[in-house]
Amino acid sequence: MVKITETILRDAHQSLAATRMTFAEMEPMLADLDKVGYHALECWGGATFDACVRFLGEDPWERLRKIRSACPNTKLQMLLRGQNLLGYKHYADDVVDSFVERSVANGIDIIRIFDALNDYRNIERAMAACRKEGGHAQAAIAYTTSPYHSNEKFAADVKQLEEMGADSICIKDMAGLLLPYEAFSLVTTLKKVTKLPIELHTHYTSGVGSMTYLKAIEAGVDIIDCALSPLALGTSQPATEPIVAALHGTAYDTGLDLDLLSTISEYASTLREKWLASGLISTKVLGVDVNALKYQVPGGMLSNLVSQLTQAGKADKLLEVLEEVPRVREDFGFPPLVTPSSQIVGTQAVMNVITGERYKMVPKESKAVVKGEYGKTPAPISPEIIAKILGDEKQITGRPADAIAPELENVKAQMSEYLEQPEDILTWAMFPQVAEKFFKQRQADRHKLDNHIGSIEDAYQPV
Repeated sequence: MVKITETILRDAHQSLAATRMTFAEMEPMLADLDKVGYHALECWGGATFDACVRFLGEDPWERLRKIRSACPNTKLQMLLRGQNLLGYKHYADDVVDSFVERSVANGIDIIRIFDALNDYRNIERAMAACRKEGGHAQAAIAYTTSPYHSNEKFAADVKQLEEMGADSICIKDMAGLLLPYEAFSLVTTLKKVTKLPIELHTHYTSGVGSMTYLKAIEAGVDIIDCALSPLALGTSQPATEPIVAALHGTAYDTGLDLDLLSTISEYASTLREKWLASGLISTKVLGVDVNALKYQVPGGMLSNLVSQLTQAGKADKLLEVLEEVPRVREDFGFPPLVTPSSQIVGTQAVMNVITGERYKMVPKESKAVVKGEYGKTPAPISPEIIAKILGDEKQITGRPADAIAPELENVKAQMSEYLEQPEDILTWAMFPQVAEKFFKQRQADRHKLDNHIGSIEDAYQPV
């Protein structure tokens, strides 16, 4: 039997619709999703937290509590960027500990934890915190290809993660790079070195996702990530229903009900049509792009590149940027292209193309990668690139978070006037400017509501 983690509440709309699904749009399908019998519902983490606060005017913690209430029978899963949490830089250990504790307390069962550089020093703290709180710590290896990556290297990584206390392993193929027979070989290799459950996550960007899943299943993979068909394929995950149908009646039968899945998909289709009509879903992210195998650009990164170039009036430069991405990636030590390294490499590629000169403009995040603020890159960065970007500054060689002083008390002091729940401190810690705007609006909305209730009470005359 193969288990399925459903991604429609997180990665599917993150990959296709810039993470803009609101809770109101989720709510009508939650009860049915809870009845399906999925291994888990991936519903939180990734970019959902940022999008809730920045664009949707929603409290992500309240969203999680509502999903938990609506789905009491299914495990809820989130994606966590290790020491980056859900932000774009490393945070102090006390922030990591508190964030994980609050995530589990608010309803998360499984935390998939990864590091953008596969520097596992950066996920050890979050894994330990997850286990302490009774959560399931799923350690992820970000799958990529380069002269510095191999099945043997990934097998060694898995052994290291198992020794660190991982409850399960995820092969996180964020760009759809894992080809079917390579998936069979990789899963076979990993199964020889660990007894932990192995989950495979891929995207349909390059068009091979469903075939990759079938070969991985034949090799013994335990769990696969799928999205219901209206929000599947393209830069999202392989579709749930065809996989369920393909495995029905075999030794790998998922046991899921296609009729129930079809009912949920009918509703999800209305969201897809609405988002297509509004332009929220771009046709650029719906098709197959075999060039993903060449450029290694994951779905969320592709939509970001399209957005950045469109805003700059340079949409016609997309191909040039895609060709520049692997060159920047090599310069930066062959990092896997996953948040935040994907955004950093992609933004640098955009800068290089738009300015017409490589590294004429270097964002602080690019400098941080080269300096070692995100950890150790898979390959050494050349002295020429180091000199060009850092000048005389020294690289960091230790675990980056070791240099970060405890932050929670300072953050609490900064935002105390807005504090309504312990989780607010963590929202501010990751996104201070965005959080302040959100909290001010929350206070204003509450003041309006209080005034409205007060006026009703004043007008009430008992008989």
